[in-house]
This record gives sequence, structure tokens and C-alpha cells, in this order.
Amino acid sequence: MDKKVAVVTGSSRGIGRAIALRLAQEGFDIVVNYARSKEAALQTAKEIEALGQKALIVKANVGKVEKIREMFAQIDEAFGRVDVLINNAASGVLRPAIDLEESHWDWTMDINSKALLFCAQEAVKRMEKVGGGKIVSISSLGSIRYLENYTAVGVSKAAVESLTRYLAVELASKNISVNAVSGGAIDTDALKHFPNRDELLADAVAKTPAGRMVEPKDIVNAVLFLLSEQAEMIRGQTIIVDGGRSLLM
Repeated sequence: MDKKVAVVTGSSRGIGRAIALRLAQEGFDIVVNYARSKEAALQTAKEIEALGQKALIVKANVGKVEKIREMFAQIDEAFGRVDVLINNAASGVLRPAIDLEESHWDWTMDINSKALLFCAQEAVKRMEKVGGGKIVSISSLGSIRYLENYTAVGVSKAAVESLTRYLAVELASKNISVNAVSGGAIDTDALKHFPNRDELLADAVAKTPAGRMVEPKDIVNAVLFLLSEQAEMIRGQTIIVDGGRSLLM
């Protein structure tokens, strides 16, 4: 009951996994959330426990409110508190705007945008009991610039960034800070689903002023900073971590 608890949605692999492991290194017990990758979730939990922290594995599609509530009920039983929420889980249909169907739109918005609102509602109830907390979402440059086939995901990430600002204001009085981190192209499993993956990677390598692509550790470092006391007066912001790529558009 005394050890801080971080909920990391979509933490069985990719950036979510990297964040979960880093938070475990920082002394947090971790809620490992996944939707399909059970084996990956088990491996992540194993590595967390090897670091001396507890890991609770919860299968939940965070695009569904009832599943979010069930997840937090399990968290109550296992830990009895929540100190940090990392809104990382993401999905989406990669098609041009005119080819999107209603089901594509709803799926993408539910997992990428609606999840932040309703996970935050549940997390805040627990954070209030421990005197406050931190919420950080993972966004992407597609929220502010055009990316081919990225319409539904880009708009959903723009909604995440806007909701981050609203939550930051409404939750400030509860000692809860809310921010987001937006990354440039990162060569993770998620990028394998992009039909123009090779083009995106080539662009990132050639046109990033910092001289290299963004790596998961860069996003993790930004998240850890926003969770620290040094970021106390940063509220409702989206920190862009792209090595300067967006400056050359």
C-alpha cells in the first residue's frame, strides 16, 4: 500500500513496455495492460518482477468503458492506489480520409481518444486518495501535420492533446498534473503496419537535424521528466520529441 503504482496502458510491447520497465527501475509497481499480446505482457511482467517490483497483468480493451472500469477494480484489489497513469495504448486504421468507414473511425477514436478520458476519470478517483498524481499521454506528430494514410489516427491524437489541456486545468486543484509527449517516427512494431513505412524511416533518417531517428528511450526520458518534481509547473503541454524534424516542414 505504500509503494507508488503506475498504470501503463498498452505496455506489453513497444514504447509502453519501455516506459513500464523504466518506471519499475524507478521503484514503481506496474499495471501491465494489454489487449491481445498475452505472451508479451507476461514477459514484460517477468522483467518488472526481476527488478524487484510487483506487476499486475490486466487484459482490457481500453476503447470500452466497461473494460476500463473492470481494470481499475482489479487494480484496487491488487494495489489499492494509483499514482501515475500513462495513456499509451493506441490503434487505428491507416487509410486516406475518403476511404475511411464509420467502424474505422469509431475504433480509432475509442482506443486513442476516449480511453484517455475514461481512464483518467477512474485514475483520478484513486489519485485523490493519495494526495495527487500525474497523467501523461503519448501522442504523435500526425496530430499537427499531415501524414499519408494517417487521418483517423492523427485526428484522434489531436483530440488527446486537446483533452490533455482541458484535464490539466480541471485537475490542477486536485494536485494532478496532465501532459503529453509527442514523438517523431520511431521504428517500433507499430510502424510495421504503415504501408509507407520505408518512406517514413528514410525521411526520419535524412531530415532529422539531430542526426538520428528518435528512439524509444527518448520518449521514455521525456515521460520521466514530466513525472518528476522538476516539471511541477508544466501543465497541459505536449512536449515534442522529434530531434527537430518538424522544424523543417
